[in-house]
Amino acid sequence: MTATESPAAAPSADEPADTPARVIPDALPLQPEDPPRVGEFWLRGRLGANAAGYLYTAADETGQDAVVAMMTEGSADDAAARDRFVHAVDALPEDVVLAHNGADDDDLALWAAFGPIRADDGTSAAADERLLAERRGEEVLSAVLMDRIPQAGRLRGPDFRHYWENRRRPGLFRIWPLPWPNALRPASWAALWWALAAMALIMAVAVFLAWLLFRNAEPLDPPPVVPTPTNTVTVTITPTTPPPGTESPDPTASPTPGTPNPTGTSSATPTDPNDRF
Repeated sequence: MTATESPAAAPSADEPADTPARVIPDALPLQPEDPPRVGEFWLRGRLGANAAGYLYTAADETGQDAVVAMMTEGSADDAAARDRFVHAVDALPEDVVLAHNGADDDDLALWAAFGPIRADDGTSAAADERLLAERRGEEVLSAVLMDRIPQAGRLRGPDFRHYWENRRRPGLFRIWPLPWPNALRPASWAALWWALAAMALIMAVAVFLAWLLFRNAEPLDPPPVVPTPTNTVTVTITPTTPPPGTESPDPTASPTPGTPNPTGTSSATPTDPNDRF
């Protein structure tokens, strides 16, 4: 998190004194677990990280650049680490701390924004302000980690480690207002509108194909049964009637004498009273 010297930009005797001598280092891209926004600052990239927290490059709604220091979930859950963060921020001059959240946000990670940082106009003054803000953020996180406290006496025994050092994900944060769609750039807006147009076209084609498939479909026979509000189903049975001019045979009627039995069995009534079948 230090500036890189640019040999090509070093001033010479033939160049004016205000020639840019430093180049602001590029920040690493944000990771999926990084918050897109804390407070009124939109995060743009990572500048550094350790077990105590992260350093981000950020800008507010007006375009004012800043460096944001934010605690990890491990350090944010430790009351002593939170106190060290608050005391380190309070020890800085008021004009260099642009904003910070309250120490009473027990469920959120503490963060602080440092500046002011002028826009990168290619001069060394802008790079110096950026580096100075980074150094302030590093000092705050180092106070949480206590890695710059001078050792008193000789080293004995195992090295000291905080119990929360392995929990290095960014701490809990609250986003309000929501980052979408305010954080979209013009190119992102174009991609969003193209995606919405493609979705609308796909839905229209799907509806058209469904209409082509089912426009000539015959109605169901019998129609589907729709339950009533009382969860009862009414089924209407239509009896079949014989064609006009014909009579339906009665299976219980006995054959007329002299008429042949079509089944070929005897039509005589049994005389045995015990023979009922």
